[in-house]
Amino acid sequence: MLIMFYPLSKINPSVSAIRWFLGALLLCAASPAMGETPFRSIFNGEDLTGWDGDERYWSVEDGVIVGAADAGALDRNTFLIWNQGEVDDFELRFRYRITSDWANSGVQVRSERLEDYVVAGYQPDIATEDWITGIHFEERGRGILARRGERTVIDSEGERSTTRFSSEEELYEEIRPRDWNDYHVVARGNRITTNINGARMHEIVDDAPEARRSGVIAFQLHTGPAMRIEFKDIELRRLPVEDRRKVVFWAGPRSHGFGHHEHRAGSLLLAGMLNEHFGEQIIATVYSNGRPADPTAFDNANALVMFSNGGGGHPVRPHLEEIDILADAGVGIGAIHYAVEPHPDDSEYFERWLGGYFRIHWSVNPHWTARIETLPEDPLTRGVRPFSLYDEWYYHMAFRDEMEGVVPILSALPPEESLNRPDGAHSNNPHVREAVLERGEPQHLMWRSERPGGKRGFGITGAHYHWNWAQDDFRTAVLNAIVWIAGAEVPENGVPSHTPTLEELLENQAYDMPENFDLGQIQEQLDAWRER
Repeated sequence: MLIMFYPLSKINPSVSAIRWFLGALLLCAASPAMGETPFRSIFNGEDLTGWDGDERYWSVEDGVIVGAADAGALDRNTFLIWNQGEVDDFELRFRYRITSDWANSGVQVRSERLEDYVVAGYQPDIATEDWITGIHFEERGRGILARRGERTVIDSEGERSTTRFSSEEELYEEIRPRDWNDYHVVARGNRITTNINGARMHEIVDDAPEARRSGVIAFQLHTGPAMRIEFKDIELRRLPVEDRRKVVFWAGPRSHGFGHHEHRAGSLLLAGMLNEHFGEQIIATVYSNGRPADPTAFDNANALVMFSNGGGGHPVRPHLEEIDILADAGVGIGAIHYAVEPHPDDSEYFERWLGGYFRIHWSVNPHWTARIETLPEDPLTRGVRPFSLYDEWYYHMAFRDEMEGVVPILSALPPEESLNRPDGAHSNNPHVREAVLERGEPQHLMWRSERPGGKRGFGITGAHYHWNWAQDDFRTAVLNAIVWIAGAEVPENGVPSHTPTLEELLENQAYDMPENFDLGQIQEQLDAWRER
């Protein structure tokens, strides 16, 4: 399938509607709300861009990935790891050929990346030994999970039951030694099935505590005699995540120094909370910087959460039409802090997706203590108590006319001193002074929106300070919003999470901590929040 995007500003307005319709039609397959997603190539046929591996053992020759090692060269198994993202529910297909007298390899799926090109996890196997190819082995784990021709069910206690659907010998006849073989792995929910040359080799159904629902893809070179294996035509297709909703975080580059605008660290923290405490409902993953290099990144998303710089540097700018099509297909869109500010030329998209946005010379961005004294009865306020929090709370946002489909969630009246800066694009203006100082209008700092067809969005203006994620009510409101735009039910007491420790908050920081930084002051604030 050919998917094309036409920037609407660069085409004849008389044909824009037609091309827009065609773009939406062609992208139907790329949204879980619209049906089956397409296969996309994850190997460019020229080099190992997008892959990590020890260059002594991995190369590209004539459009083919080659893994080769001399006898005894490896003291442990080594892997070529696809570094563009983790996979959850998917189909992977590729072709492989063994050109040495001995080989032991395999493809890792939903696996954990360890140090020095090592991974652990599910491995549909490939080898010259006739009993190995087509089995399912767990690298650095539970060993053989299914032999060729077997279906293994592992229950929640880790107990296994196995049935046989075909003989190992009959299935081995489908494998072509020293020739190209078509390999096809399907992971859907708790099931992983492997086919070679169209024949089903094995199936596992894994409900054990150690079962993994997402992880990396990789190819293996095993220790032992000299070996050489080749891979080509590597294609990935995302599947709608079975029995869960998928949240994709789009974290922008670093920008404001240690502890400020921690886009990646904040996204990883929130995604980790969702996966750890609400994993039966939500699966969350994080991509950083610009549009993910993973061509399948958004294909099975139910929600996209942007946490990034905004304005002219907003990472969504080159991809507005792509995201707009996803939003129209039912993918929820959320924006945190600076990400609520579009470039002025892009404001119509943000109003459509989020219901409101930061408009320059209208909205302002002071640092002040918001006192959230009352809360509406709403899914986003479940488990949230009134609270006060010092942050860079943007306010006087631009909303849809008549607040159509927009529900304020967190609102407060800013103090007069928040408007003591000179007029400017972000600092002050007559409109906000009139609203706050003259009319005394509470300002909406967080809101949700809904369009016909259940198309959802939210925005929150706080989160300049990374440490604020330890304030339970603030964090819970944001987690509730993410779950809500993904189309999942927000629990009666809010989305569960734990109060992060200082050590957890220090993880994944984009900047080194300054020598004179007072961690003790941060710890005092965390202790005060815990005692609340």
